[in-house]
Amino acid sequence: MKELGQLKRLSPKEVWKHEATEFTPWLRDNMSLLADTLGIEVDLVEREVPVGDFAADLVAKDLNSDRWVVIENQLDPTDHKHLGQVLTYAANRKAGVVVWISPEFRDEHRQALEWLNDVTGEDIDFFGLQLELLQIDDSPAAPNFSVVARPSTWQKEARKRGQITPKQQAYHDFFSALLKELKAGAPHVTSAQSVGYENWFAFSAGRSGFSYSFSFTLKRRFRVELYIDQGDQALNKAAFDLLHKEKDTISAELGLPIEWERLDARRACRVAIDTQDIRHITDPPDTLAELRKWAVDTGVRFRSVMGPRIQGLKPESS
Repeated sequence: MKELGQLKRLSPKEVWKHEATEFTPWLRDNMSLLADTLGIEVDLVEREVPVGDFAADLVAKDLNSDRWVVIENQLDPTDHKHLGQVLTYAANRKAGVVVWISPEFRDEHRQALEWLNDVTGEDIDFFGLQLELLQIDDSPAAPNFSVVARPSTWQKEARKRGQITPKQQAYHDFFSALLKELKAGAPHVTSAQSVGYENWFAFSAGRSGFSYSFSFTLKRRFRVELYIDQGDQALNKAAFDLLHKEKDTISAELGLPIEWERLDARRACRVAIDTQDIRHITDPPDTLAELRKWAVDTGVRFRSVMGPRIQGLKPESS
């Protein structure tokens, strides 16, 4: 018989001795693990954000709803103090997604999160994530997040349904199908498990401040774009300029015309590939199906060409 290893569970404190100086920085650098667990695309914005006499551990943005995401983590069992902090930070940042991470959730705190999900509006979601570390024999410890409290998607959708316009529903249906096709063609591109009701769908580029998106534009076009917003205008322009220096090589690799939008009057920048003909959400179903195929093919190629360059950027603000 084959010899099997022994699975062990380690205390997180065996790996991270201090929450603020060790665990929070690790979580900041491994946001993709959190995104996979939550099923949403998040982009880190700030760490140790002051809120009165306290500081929120991590603050991010949900790329597909533009909601603030507040993340509170601890290396001890949940307690009333941290519950109070979670609510204080959420109120201060007007958060739409609230995430509380702990190695041990007391039942009363799990019930509190479930109650908050029941009584709050459809645009506010509370998650409780239990962290454990797994090890097989002497292998490196592997983190594992399990969801102990989450919003009921069915209940939230039911509340929202009466407020959705036919056009918003059409966007939702289109991007739901696009997400399914994208995951089938490139399973590791996005952590998202659902889409919203806007005219776009976005996912992380693997580096804070950089994201890809598919969108219907006001000029009745459809586009795949790289959006650069690191929260600092000078940093954004520096990153854009470094990429722009390679515009001829990038265009040759893609074999497609690229729009370079530095947007000097704004903080962010864009690099986009547009359809060259009119596209609208009211197009016939077969036309929209062809558009989704174009989007998946172009988006995957765009990511493969831009991804390594994004990771290698070392822009310095002036």
